[in-house]
Amino acid sequence: MTRTVGRLFADTLEELGVQHVFGVVGDALNPLTDAIRSSKSLSWVGCRHEEAAAFAAGAQSQLTDTIGVCMGTVGPGAVHLLNGLYDAAKSGTPVLAVAGQVPLSEVGTDYFQEVDNDLLFKDVAVFRATVTSPEQLPGLLEVAVRTAIGRRGVAVLSVPGDIGDQELPADRPVRLSVARSANRPDDPALDEAAQLINDGGDVTLLVGRGARESREDVLTLAERLGAPMVLTLKAKEGFEGENPYQVGQTGLIGNPAAAWAMDHADTLLLLGTDFPYRDWYPEGKKVVQVDRVAEHIGRRVPVDVGLAADVGPTVRGLLERIEARKDHGHLESARKKFTQWREGQRRLGEPGHDHKLLGRVRSALDNRSHLVRPEALAAAIDSAAADDAVFTSDTGMATVWLSRFVEMRGGRRLLGSYNLGSMANAMPQAIGAQLLDRDRQVVAFCGDGGLSMLLGDLMTIRSERLPVKLVVFDNQRLGMVKLEQEQAGLPEFGTVLDNPDFAAVAQALGITGIRVTRAEDLADGVRHAFEEPGPVLLDVLTNPDEIAVPAKPTVQQGWGFAIAKVRENLRSTGS
Repeated sequence: MTRTVGRLFADTLEELGVQHVFGVVGDALNPLTDAIRSSKSLSWVGCRHEEAAAFAAGAQSQLTDTIGVCMGTVGPGAVHLLNGLYDAAKSGTPVLAVAGQVPLSEVGTDYFQEVDNDLLFKDVAVFRATVTSPEQLPGLLEVAVRTAIGRRGVAVLSVPGDIGDQELPADRPVRLSVARSANRPDDPALDEAAQLINDGGDVTLLVGRGARESREDVLTLAERLGAPMVLTLKAKEGFEGENPYQVGQTGLIGNPAAAWAMDHADTLLLLGTDFPYRDWYPEGKKVVQVDRVAEHIGRRVPVDVGLAADVGPTVRGLLERIEARKDHGHLESARKKFTQWREGQRRLGEPGHDHKLLGRVRSALDNRSHLVRPEALAAAIDSAAADDAVFTSDTGMATVWLSRFVEMRGGRRLLGSYNLGSMANAMPQAIGAQLLDRDRQVVAFCGDGGLSMLLGDLMTIRSERLPVKLVVFDNQRLGMVKLEQEQAGLPEFGTVLDNPDFAAVAQALGITGIRVTRAEDLADGVRHAFEEPGPVLLDVLTNPDEIAVPAKPTVQQGWGFAIAKVRENLRSTGS
């Protein structure tokens, strides 16, 4: 029995275990979406914007460690996929994108809506191809899927509008077997790394996402070395909860204890991380780096020993060679500083903080002090959310507050655009996460700027009846940009957002909307949001003048901030 191109495509996705295909329907893809319609196990999720579809597919891929799938029709539909696909590519997660194309006979004629997809996706995709005949499809699908999974990236197949409903000349099955393997360095390389570590004085670990599957091995290594463990944002999930060695994050969103642990180490051991911010790597340290991607070795900081291998087998090999340390003074000092910093953060998140002495002084200086502190909102969400909740966060200050006040304890998961740094990712990623398990709590930390970019896909949440909790940090600002301007000594400009009442917008769309405008109403608002069984948008007016002090604030930043505030005040008074 022969099958059409569309039918073979749908059958292949079923074999892969794909549950959802995200996209916007269109003429070039009609034969494929019709095959999905008649599928027993695939569900079509019609989004309002293809960018949201790509973000949702990437989220599912990251949560399941399988391939995510999205679609965009010819021309603009394919173009709209790009930002979400770039996020998947930079997150190192496999996504298959199917892009429509003009009829094959019209390719190259500047036909209506024609876009050169193979050129368009050249930079973002590890594999891209245009199907030019039905008999090509089985082989191209195999290569696309294997390449996306094997290289953990994006594969794009373009399907001309007159190809999808054609029959295959033979019912050639698609073979999708992909065997995964773990790599271990050879013994001489492990010996060299272990010798450097044994002779290297105080050690600090910088642990990233690539180590998450090897938690117990990494904890054993930290204990043996008496080493504090600095976590990248993506390593919060997997390493933050019940970890007596971790000291939080470094960098602009980090804390002084993590920066101290890096600065006061003699040797840095980088495990599964490509932490990009060179200014936050101290100079003059011995460095050992373990990463399965060879090109990651040494591209951020000079490395003395680089081990291009998987973290788990490598750490187990090192444990056979590394001597146990009796002196844990370096770890104890870092943990003490971390505990002190966390206590200060805890006080910032207390509902009554602004009624204390410091708060009263601030109130005299800041007429917005009646608004909710973003720290208090994040802390309240941390307390209310389930221990297996999935969190997503928009790039910017929403991520800062999540990183400092939400603990990835228990089975919590975390998603964000932490490599691409895109706005507008939190809500569509929450859509993808919630569709995987409607009974699991999904909480999106949304910036007001990010949410408003893809506001239309609130309707996807409604139409799919997804019980997502959207928490909007509504400071009516592009908050991170505001902070960057002021630290550079520039007055705030172009960051003010004329927002609607997001809760009222949600209500108009059939979603429960809750608006909190004063600190004393925060507890009730959060409780109501989490008790509501369906989707909720919690719109909280937060103070735009709250700042996140970086791990190592500089005198230059302080002066810049002071100068910016003077300029802003002069401008506001017309002087």
